[in-house]
Amino acid sequence: MMEERANLMHMMKLSVKVLLQSALSLGRSLDADHAPLQQFFVVMEHCLKHGLKVKKSFIGQNKSFFGPLELVEKLCPEASDIATSVRNLPELKTAVGRGRAWLYLALMQKKLADYLKVLIDNKHLLSEFYEPEALMMEEEGMVIVGLLVGLNVLDANLCLKGEDLDSQVGVIDFSLYLKDVQGLDGGKEHERITDVLDQKNYVEELNRHLSCTVGDLQNKIDGLEKTNSKLQEELSAATDRICSLQEEQQQLREQNELIRERSEKSVEITKQDTKVELDTYKQTRQGLDEMYSDVWKQLKEEKKVRLELEKELELQIGMKTEMEIAMKLLEKDTHEKQDTLVALRQQLEEVKAINLQMFHKVQNAESCLQQKNEAITSFEEKTNQVMSSMKQMEERLRQSERARQGAEERSHRLQQELGGRTCALQQQLSQLHEQCSSLEKELKSEKEQRQALQRELQQEKDTSSLLRAELQQVEGLKKELRELQDEKAELQKVCEEQEQALQEMGLHLSQSKLKMEDIKEVNKALKGHTWLKDDEATHCKQCEKEFSISRRKHHCRNCGHIFCNTCSSNELALPSYPKPVRVCDSCHTLLLQRCSSSTGS
Repeated sequence: MMEERANLMHMMKLSVKVLLQSALSLGRSLDADHAPLQQFFVVMEHCLKHGLKVKKSFIGQNKSFFGPLELVEKLCPEASDIATSVRNLPELKTAVGRGRAWLYLALMQKKLADYLKVLIDNKHLLSEFYEPEALMMEEEGMVIVGLLVGLNVLDANLCLKGEDLDSQVGVIDFSLYLKDVQGLDGGKEHERITDVLDQKNYVEELNRHLSCTVGDLQNKIDGLEKTNSKLQEELSAATDRICSLQEEQQQLREQNELIRERSEKSVEITKQDTKVELDTYKQTRQGLDEMYSDVWKQLKEEKKVRLELEKELELQIGMKTEMEIAMKLLEKDTHEKQDTLVALRQQLEEVKAINLQMFHKVQNAESCLQQKNEAITSFEEKTNQVMSSMKQMEERLRQSERARQGAEERSHRLQQELGGRTCALQQQLSQLHEQCSSLEKELKSEKEQRQALQRELQQEKDTSSLLRAELQQVEGLKKELRELQDEKAELQKVCEEQEQALQEMGLHLSQSKLKMEDIKEVNKALKGHTWLKDDEATHCKQCEKEFSISRRKHHCRNCGHIFCNTCSSNELALPSYPKPVRVCDSCHTLLLQRCSSSTGS
């Protein structure tokens, strides 16, 4: 878990650095098709997934980072708009897609760092989603929040409509971060070694992710095979059930025809009997008793017929109640026997409707089988694609191993070159100690700064302790490099001026004074001016105009105050910044005057 956290930290640093560099070249406005932005979201997704607790469901294991992100709505009411808009998107059907949409919207609002900081401050709520050694539960989570603060200068224009966020594959493209180490100078060998180590870490992280994806895909394939076997069994059972239902349907049809014929015969008989009874009733009332006796006999016969019909209609449970009502109506009044015909017709229609429903169910089962077969073919294609990507990554691994061997050879060469260079530097230092007695007072302040830098270097060394185990072969070179780094931290900004002073000591005393002034400016830059926060400034310090969406805030890298774009559009190379950076108009004029006075003297 510690190695994974360290690798994810390096990946996040590189992705943010590449994203900021590409955004500055494009004018700080990005869209969804920008490749570094897409890779940043993939790395962010891996960071949020690190150490997630597995939730087992009916389909399989579920690792979704949208659950922790939903807590932001409770902790920070400002995030409720993001959560509601994500839930209202109709094309998002999975929790992974909703989590990706949430990250898009938070980046567009420039509050991604604030929301994640709120989450990390409430670790007692995150403990039900993450393992104790997860990245979000450790100190690396706060470091990532600090990195994400730098993304607030970007303007992201992302369209969520039409994006298939559910089915995107979160694979990191390490080709954006792999660097060419062939064309570097001899003075930048340490940076080249660190780049090679970073590339090695990236390749190892890629292998780990690929192994995880291969394991997940293997589990999915096993699950699909099990579901396929179950579906085949269900299909065979469904076919057998369909055959049995067809046979039952045929039997029901035959029984319905028999019942219909018998009912028609009974209705005709009852009609004839009723006619005879009406005629006899009209002729005389004396024959009523005889007619009643005949009717009772006929009713007894009809009861026998009804009993036979009830035995035959036991298979049709839904029709039994209606038939009993019809038989009771026949006992009460012969005129209501026509209603029984209507009831029998309704029963026939219901049987037809049941047959149609069974036929539709069979059709639906066949369509489901076709869809599942298509899903199986699509999963097979995806596994083939993953195998091809694994082959490509193996080739990249071989190339990285070749590059590592080249770096080790170059490190041996460096060791030999640095041995001769240390002797020359020791001679120069013996001469410098005699001439630097007058500069000791000014070097005290630099020593304090050196101690602060050494503390920062110590922190960086602690972070690189995981990488030292792999560099046991170059331990001697590392010791010399550490000594040179300490000397470089002390004399990095004074060494070049002192070498020129040694060559022209008697002729250029005025230049040494100017160099001392430059050293003081560097010390001021290293100590740092009061860097104002964005929330503290509401108006431009020079023109005193109020900031708004159109009039944005910009820091002066020299004085640290906040100005508008028109008052800080100039750029100069400061002693603490080797490249030209933004400065305000007053600092620009002051620095130009100082530069002109130094060149004139």
